[in-house]
Amino acid sequence: MYAWPASEVPALPGQGRDLRIHDTATGALVTLDPGPVARIYVCGITPYDATHIGHAATYNAFDLVQRVWLDNKRQVHYVQNVTDVDDPLLQRAERDNVDWVALAEQETALFREDMTALRMIPPRHYIGAVEAIPGIVPLVERLRDMGAAYELDGDIYFSVESDADFGKVSGLDAATMRHLSAERGGDPDRPGKKNPLDPMLWMAAREGEPSWDGGSLGPGRPGWHIECVAIALDHLGMGFDVQGGGSDLAFPHHEMGASHAQVLTGEFPMAKAYVHAGMVALHGEKMSKSKGNLVFVSQLRRDGVDPAAIRLALLAHHYRADWEWTDDVLRDAEARLARWRAAVSRPDGPPAETLVEEVRDALAADLDAPAALAAVDRWVARQEQHGGTDTGAPGVVSRAADALLGVAL
Repeated sequence: MYAWPASEVPALPGQGRDLRIHDTATGALVTLDPGPVARIYVCGITPYDATHIGHAATYNAFDLVQRVWLDNKRQVHYVQNVTDVDDPLLQRAERDNVDWVALAEQETALFREDMTALRMIPPRHYIGAVEAIPGIVPLVERLRDMGAAYELDGDIYFSVESDADFGKVSGLDAATMRHLSAERGGDPDRPGKKNPLDPMLWMAAREGEPSWDGGSLGPGRPGWHIECVAIALDHLGMGFDVQGGGSDLAFPHHEMGASHAQVLTGEFPMAKAYVHAGMVALHGEKMSKSKGNLVFVSQLRRDGVDPAAIRLALLAHHYRADWEWTDDVLRDAEARLARWRAAVSRPDGPPAETLVEEVRDALAADLDAPAALAAVDRWVARQEQHGGTDTGAPGVVSRAADALLGVAL
């Protein structure tokens, strides 16, 4: 599977900052020191519908992580998956009477278009679940052979009790875990499981559903969590710098994935920081495909909304905050974009070196994008009120907005 084309990220004068970011596992800000090559894994889409603003907000957060690292003269090894076979995808294909492979390809292509328009830095490796199956099967077999997995009516389950560190990612109690497991794709009430929280590693073939050769596991398809583990271990190894996704992935997805990897390797932790973006609501409820209360990036683009304005709307909210999409949010972003573009189109302006450092400081402090926007707003206000004589300043501001915020002026 291939990713989307990369937009050039301008180099800025001076030195970027080390990133301090909130780690869900510790509940604290941690300073990331990734070395010359920073490693990040961000969980991708299940492609049964178009990219909505909630998705865009999540990927925007981790795009900022990469931009901070690049500004700090680091290379970035970014990996993202596509869950191109899963129950929601199969159910949508059956509902719409379309081929599930064609549906996945169509929506993945649209996701690429949206990411390109929003100037998201593409992953180095963009891997589909289906293409990862040859690497998934041996991991499930190894977990079974280690006694960390067991069979139930042909399906293979992971035993959460095999990992002494299970629960350290989300920090949730058992009752909350059980509730969220049922709500987020698990089957805690299935009879015969050793622990209600045990997640499926390999689903035995079901009539009318796609399946693949599972070796000694028999024909079937992989569970959700082991998919990301296989891809991350293959391309990043253990102890990578950031595991990212929406806050609804902390449990069960990231919790289970960490346990799979830690049992497989005997190492801890899977990731140095577990970073989660907040949820975006519409009409008072979390935006989600299951509820259908969605604002699609592609529809906004078809309606003539500038992708830079969409990006500014996302940046106006701290990545960890839960917030609501409204018409006012978009109008404010469009007005801000117009002011910024008018300011940088002038032949000179007030000096901008301090602005670059303010934006750097804001993003290094747990990706405080609203503070970064406010810094640019202050420069724009000075430009509007007093002008300036620095002929290079508008170009510096324009390059800083592009390099650090992903906003093309």
